[in-house]
Amino acid sequence: MNDRMREILSWYGSDNPGTLTNLARLLQAGRLSGTGRLLILPVDQGFEHGPARSFAPNPPAYDPRYHYRLAIETGCSAFAAPLGLLEAGARDYAGEIPLILKLNGHDALGSEDEPTQAIYASVDDALRLGCVGIGYTIYPGSARRLEMYDRLRDLAREAKARGLFVVVWSYPRGGGLTKDEETAIDVIAYAAHIAAELGAHVIKVKVPTANVAQPDAQKVYQRDKIPLTTLADRVRHVVQAAFNGRRIVIFSGGATKSRDEDVLTEVRAIRDGGGFGSIIGRNAFQRSEPHAKKLLTGIAKILARQSTGD
Repeated sequence: MNDRMREILSWYGSDNPGTLTNLARLLQAGRLSGTGRLLILPVDQGFEHGPARSFAPNPPAYDPRYHYRLAIETGCSAFAAPLGLLEAGARDYAGEIPLILKLNGHDALGSEDEPTQAIYASVDDALRLGCVGIGYTIYPGSARRLEMYDRLRDLAREAKARGLFVVVWSYPRGGGLTKDEETAIDVIAYAAHIAAELGAHVIKVKVPTANVAQPDAQKVYQRDKIPLTTLADRVRHVVQAAFNGRRIVIFSGGATKSRDEDVLTEVRAIRDGGGFGSIIGRNAFQRSEPHAKKLLTGIAKILARQSTGD
């Protein structure tokens, strides 16, 4: 336990020793142990986008055990997935990597302007599988967002009482937002702050663009000259929005990028902007196994460095 880890844990002073222990397990796992940064492999895309869209580019990825091995062998901080996928390998790989159970999900079989998510797992399931935390998605911007916030309140209360930490996927979406506005800097910063206010220990958001979606926010950004030019600037602002950096904010890898360097450039900006790391799914498991291992190893090396310019 080093000073940086003690500092991060001190931000969660209302939590019980069990929850703090599981946060420490997360921060001490894998290649980034003790750095205060995280590299997490999430595999909920099969439910969210469909199996062929998710796994056909790399057929071994249809097997849940493939993802366990990939996360373990590349030294990821944790492996996050829905109930069935975790159940398919939890016994075989028990104790080898921290697990995060995703409790809810949304399929791609219908058209919804105002999406919501179904809860398909429980805190009891997370404990049964030996998880260190739970994951939950909210859609700030959806007309059904308040239902999701209400459900998160109850699940987070139960998880914390039983020693688990809470990861919130905060993904702006809904009829009031265009596709471009979903990743606008003001919207992403707002989504991060909402997740922090809802009690998240770890907040997952998308990488923000320089677009400012809300007219009232635009006036403030211009008046106060908030730097938005570089991705590192925008990451810094999102982290600031999460209690001035006193909550762990990690950034999604998003849709698959064909060039490794595009992924690594984003990761450098996340690090340089004070982000706590990356949660990389499709950009890892849609590549061949040797390619994915090389990329994840490269990401971990970048996040492990404290200085810029590499």
